[in-house]
Amino acid sequence: MTALFALATSLLWGLADFGGGLLTRRFPALTVVVVSQTLAVLVLGTVVAATGAWSEAGPQLWYAVAAGAVGPAAMLCFYKALALGPMGVVSPLGSLGVVVPVSVGLLVGDRPGLLQFAGIAVAVLGVVLAGGPELRGAPVQRQAVLLTLVAAFGFGAVMALISEASTTLTGLFLALFVQRVTNVAVGSGALWLSVKRGGRALPEGGGGLRAVAVAIPALAFVGLADVAANGTYALAAQRGPVTIAAVLASLYPVVTALAARGVLKERLRAVQAAGAGLALVGTVLLATG
Repeated sequence: MTALFALATSLLWGLADFGGGLLTRRFPALTVVVVSQTLAVLVLGTVVAATGAWSEAGPQLWYAVAAGAVGPAAMLCFYKALALGPMGVVSPLGSLGVVVPVSVGLLVGDRPGLLQFAGIAVAVLGVVLAGGPELRGAPVQRQAVLLTLVAAFGFGAVMALISEASTTLTGLFLALFVQRVTNVAVGSGALWLSVKRGGRALPEGGGGLRAVAVAIPALAFVGLADVAANGTYALAAQRGPVTIAAVLASLYPVVTALAARGVLKERLRAVQAAGAGLALVGTVLLATG
């Protein structure tokens, strides 16, 4: 079940990243973050009310608050990087955040077997190779890499924090709700400051609020897919070694790259394709070890 939930996380995060990257090419990144997370809050609030999850409130929710504070900054950096560079390059580098939860897992006593250690090494190498060819070049590309590495650390911190925020399914609903409320509060504050300093909240070229309204289904998908991915990752981390759950969940760049290839016709170079293949080999080793 750990492998199943973690792979589901990869699928959901990969599709959310693809959708978020596309939206950021049309709307300011902060607007994408705030609107998508607000829509997720509305859905999660309904779920929490329907399941009576409020009864699960406790000190562990501070982990969710911390995850919610880190998340918007990480998403903002990542969406800006996706808007600057090819998705098939930026997304694999973003998965380097796996170092954070894997390190936490090893510190708390996770000891994968030899075959699983090999799977971790192969999978991480594959993800890095998938983003390697474009590390040199124009300043914009270097800026995208820097933003992506900052985002990666934030994503890794969120993975480590959210897995500690609950121990039951209803508690997980509440933790995700608290996380997203914090996301919206932090993101809205950042958006307000950006506008005060002359930034934009709405897209250029007209359309304004109507353009945002038209994009609501896509924004909702991005927000809900990201929430669902956090949920499936927490379930994976609770049911098995965090080291394995984190590595399998971090294979989402393969999904993003394939979506970019299918929809945007971005061509993967040979080394990127080889990296995707290695990531899949690492998955098999982790799942069977």
